[in-house]
Amino acid sequence: MPVPYYHVVFTLPPAAAEIAFQNKRVVYAILFRAAAEALRDVAADPCHLGAEVGAVAVLHTWGQTLQHHPHLHCIVPGGGLSLDQTRWVPCRPGFFLPVRVLSRRFRTLFLAQLRAAFAAGELHFSGALAALEAPAAFAERVGSLRGIDWVVYSKRPFAGPDQVLAYLGRYTHRVAIANSRLTALRDGQVSFTWKDYRQKAKTKVMSLAADEFMRRFLLHAVPDGFHRIRHVGFLANGHRTAKLALCRALLGAPTPEPSPPEGYREQHLRLTGHDLTICPDCGGPMQERGPLPRQPPPRPTFWCDSS
Repeated sequence: MPVPYYHVVFTLPPAAAEIAFQNKRVVYAILFRAAAEALRDVAADPCHLGAEVGAVAVLHTWGQTLQHHPHLHCIVPGGGLSLDQTRWVPCRPGFFLPVRVLSRRFRTLFLAQLRAAFAAGELHFSGALAALEAPAAFAERVGSLRGIDWVVYSKRPFAGPDQVLAYLGRYTHRVAIANSRLTALRDGQVSFTWKDYRQKAKTKVMSLAADEFMRRFLLHAVPDGFHRIRHVGFLANGHRTAKLALCRALLGAPTPEPSPPEGYREQHLRLTGHDLTICPDCGGPMQERGPLPRQPPPRPTFWCDSS
């Protein structure tokens, strides 16, 4: 839509991230729900926006050095539908919602749902966190989490819808580390680049033993069937088509023409900048000679008695 888009990041503090690591399915789902409800609640308040907002939320669980660092990236249009659904309510130029209010609401919602999950017997602890199985120890941990500030960060708005689409295209299905960051594998050590944001995003090189590198990489495997991308508010799956049509009508924006079907080569080039029609070795053009014929499955060399 022809509106500014904002990038809002919800991050779990380390003491909550520990709980999430041992209860991924339950706590990651709580993270999604708490962030979505915080966005909706604060935006619906007439003191802030007084509107129904929408968002695309993407779960990432890693930091630059591949340690466990669960956080949620939300791409949010800068405004929303009025609560009576009769007009588009824009946010103030360059400002979406107050992050301090968002962070407090997010903390409240997350901890309330975490306590409910514990009461329902949905959380389990082992190893260094085994003591949290006791209700008193768990309540103490929740109390300490209530007493600290939680981080919700709103980045500056995107330059336009094209930048939003490009960002989502390369960001939504990203894994913990891109191949481009890997620099060397020698003597059982894996080396990769990382940005040290405590030193103005200075690029550094880290080397890890291969088994430690694999351990860190596998920290970020999510449970089978878990959806890392979810849609919130007027972008929710159940009514997205109708709500987007209403938003565009209120904004006086035309419905975009559907893009022509895109082949995998064109899509790969658009998302990565790597042209599959160019040979990576010699730089010459690749020529399609024809499809490989489908081979019949091999016949078993032994008798299989299925009875």
